[in-house]
Amino acid sequence: MEEMLAANRGLTLAGVIVVAPAVLSRPGDRETDEITDEQKTALGALHLRKIDLADRVLVVNPGGYVGESTSREIAYARATGKPVSFTDPV
Repeated sequence: MEEMLAANRGLTLAGVIVVAPAVLSRPGDRETDEITDEQKTALGALHLRKIDLADRVLVVNPGGYVGESTSREIAYARATGKPVSFTDPV
């Protein structure tokens, strides 16, 4: 979470328009547990629409970690011709 916020801040201060995933809460927070499966599906679709709006995709992946949903989003971005870069080696 901290790395995503730092990347967002740095890019924004550099004059880049950042279209980032929604940060609803941190893993393990009570609010995360209250998100329904339907809402998770809707958020997944929303993230893909945000990729459609982007010129490129920066994956914030501390330590090289890329989760399942992020992997799907990377595949989608590449399939639509968006350049994808990472903050850490994969």
